[in-house]
Amino acid sequence: MRDLQSEPDKRKIPIYKVGVNNVRYPISVLDRSGDVQHTVAQINMYVNLPHHYRGTHMSRFLEVISRHSVNLNMKELDKILKDTIKTFQCETAHLEVEFPYFIKKKAPVSMIESPMDYICRVEAQMSTEGKLKLLVEVNVPVHNLCPCSKEISKFGAHNQRGLIKIRVISSKLVWFEELIEIGEKSASAPIYSLLKREDEKFITEKAYKNPHFVEDTAREVARLLNNDSRIQWYSVEVTNFESIHNHNAYACVLKDNEAE
Repeated sequence: MRDLQSEPDKRKIPIYKVGVNNVRYPISVLDRSGDVQHTVAQINMYVNLPHHYRGTHMSRFLEVISRHSVNLNMKELDKILKDTIKTFQCETAHLEVEFPYFIKKKAPVSMIESPMDYICRVEAQMSTEGKLKLLVEVNVPVHNLCPCSKEISKFGAHNQRGLIKIRVISSKLVWFEELIEIGEKSASAPIYSLLKREDEKFITEKAYKNPHFVEDTAREVARLLNNDSRIQWYSVEVTNFESIHNHNAYACVLKDNEAE
C-alpha cells in the first residue's frame, strides 16, 4: 500500500508536536504510603516531525502504549519514551498523563474518613540524548475567605471556593501528597468530600480566622516551595470562584530561574 505519511512535503515546514491526545487508558500510580492506585488517565503522546515528511503514523502511538503497562514511575516513563523515539525515529518524544488521584482524608472534628480526589498531571519529555525531563502538576481545591469583606462587614464575610494549580520541576521525587498539602496549608481552609455539622462549623470558623486574598494564597504556596531544595522551577496559579461577583479572581507566581 502507498505510504502517504512518509512522502515528502514541499512546504518544508517542521512540526514541533504531532500525535494523539485524550486517549483514555488505565494506569497505576504509587502513592506515598506505598500502596498502588488504579485509575483512568487521559494520555497525550506527541513527537516532532521533520520538514521533509508529510505526516506521522498515528496508529503507532497506540501500539507503543499497548506494549507497556503504564505505571507512573521514572523507569516506566523512560521505557515508553525510548520506545516512542525508536518507533518513530524522531528527535523528541512527549508524554502527558492526566488522571484523578485519591487521598483518604479525615474530617477535622468527627474524624470520618472519605476519599478526596485531585486532578494530577505528569508531563515527560525525552530527546535522542536519552535524558528524561519531568514536570509534575497538582490541582488543589481550597476554601478562601475574603479579607476585605471581613474588614468592612459588621458580621460575616463572603467565601469562595478556589483552585490552586501547582506545577514543579524537581531534582528528586516530590510526592503528589506533598504538593497537595502545601496548597491546602496556603488557603483559608482545606476542602473535604464529607463533613458533618460539627466539621462544617470548624471549617467555617477556621476560614473566618484565616482570611486570604488570591494573592495571599499564591505567595504562600511560592514561599513554601522556595523552602524546598528539591524544587528547581515552579508555576503557581490560583483562581478564586467569586461568590458575589460575576467573575473570578486570579494570581500567578513563577520561579525566576527555569530549570535547564
